[in-house]
Amino acid sequence: MTTWWPWARLAAAALAAAAIIAQLVRTLERTLAASDPWAAHVPTVVTNFFSFFTILSNVGAVVALTIGGVWMLQHATGPEPRWLATLLLCVATYMIVTGIVYNVLLRGIALDQGSTVWWSNEVLHVVTPLFLLADVLFAPRPRALPWSSLWIVAAFPIAWVVYTLIRANFIVAPATGDPWWYPYPFLNPHHVPGGYLGVAGYVVGIAIAIIAVAAGVLWIGRRRAVAGAPADEPDLLEAR
Repeated sequence: MTTWWPWARLAAAALAAAAIIAQLVRTLERTLAASDPWAAHVPTVVTNFFSFFTILSNVGAVVALTIGGVWMLQHATGPEPRWLATLLLCVATYMIVTGIVYNVLLRGIALDQGSTVWWSNEVLHVVTPLFLLADVLFAPRPRALPWSSLWIVAAFPIAWVVYTLIRANFIVAPATGDPWWYPYPFLNPHHVPGGYLGVAGYVVGIAIAIIAVAAGVLWIGRRRAVAGAPADEPDLLEAR
């Protein structure tokens, strides 16, 4: 597995990158063909595209899997360095949560197939999350990280929620012309029952899911690192 896993990482990164690019190209094609000024504003549309948690998580997956694959090809022995293990912990958590949230909350929402690349949608919400889960379970030479790493995992989602809720009311939605734009319906206080209180409920629920998934990923990494570490190299384990 050590010999082919880096290539699997690189292949998964390439597939995710292709899915992101395909959807971005389709989005830009629709934008350039639009007649309404708010729908044809390319900077807003591109910024909106890279404001989806799914897209940002997949971009992170492309970066982390590429770096992780190259590192494994260059280093035949030893566990992943702490910075790489932390990056993979974050990305794996975000992608697994993306897969759960999409398939539980968003799978049943009808998509405009004229603006959505169907295979890209499946790669970004199903294939890449499943590969990151497999990476957590089977990738060779994991490093045991300290439990304090959970704070690092939580930092990005918190920043993203704050950014999203502040920015939303300054943007005209390209698809509808509404004087607000939210990347996901469960963040839109104009549609969620209870307004911002209802949104807060979703945010808290997803925050709990993120911490729970991160704790699970971290626990698995610690157990696998301890099980695979040479007995004469206990310093490789950061099980504090």
